[in-house]
Amino acid sequence: MSILQRDEALLPRDGDGVGDVTPDGAAWLASAAPYPRSTLALWEDRPGAPVVLPCGSAFDVVNVPAVFGRRMLDLLWGEGAGSGPVALHRGRMLLFAAPGTAHRLPALLDWEEWAEVPPPLCHGTGDAVTVPGLARPEHPGAARWLVAPDTRRPWLPGPDVLLWACVRAARDTTQADRRLSIFPPADQDAKVYDVSRRR
Repeated sequence: MSILQRDEALLPRDGDGVGDVTPDGAAWLASAAPYPRSTLALWEDRPGAPVVLPCGSAFDVVNVPAVFGRRMLDLLWGEGAGSGPVALHRGRMLLFAAPGTAHRLPALLDWEEWAEVPPPLCHGTGDAVTVPGLARPEHPGAARWLVAPDTRRPWLPGPDVLLWACVRAARDTTQADRRLSIFPPADQDAKVYDVSRRR
């Protein structure tokens, strides 16, 4: 399987299937819970049940608007190092990141002074997030995995990788907005006449 085919398999478009959470991926997710065996038992009985998991030990979560997150994800897989697990929940994209990212990423974005980046909600130590269940959702609006956990030790991007993706997504967005302007660029040497005064 080529890299392009793998990328397409991991990044389904609307209407396509969602990646499956493997047993190893479920074990990794459950490892964040205070009682991992209880979480796995719940998923055995109800594989589609969403679960609230604490952040900060196994993972942090960077929560961004879905459209901006999609741009980030396309950049991460198209030009970058890839991503860790990614879920959609209530119109937001949850990017699972290395522990400590929630603390560092906002400071790095402030330092870069990128006003065009929508402020991410960063969930780290002391926070919890709702993650989708293991089974594919029955209706399209339900929380679902875009990149499902499939190993006990998934690679998780750190703050530097997500900073790169945020800045590139914002820069690409602002350049696209400029290119789609209906107004021609202003001519700096044009003579301007005041026609508001009549003689």
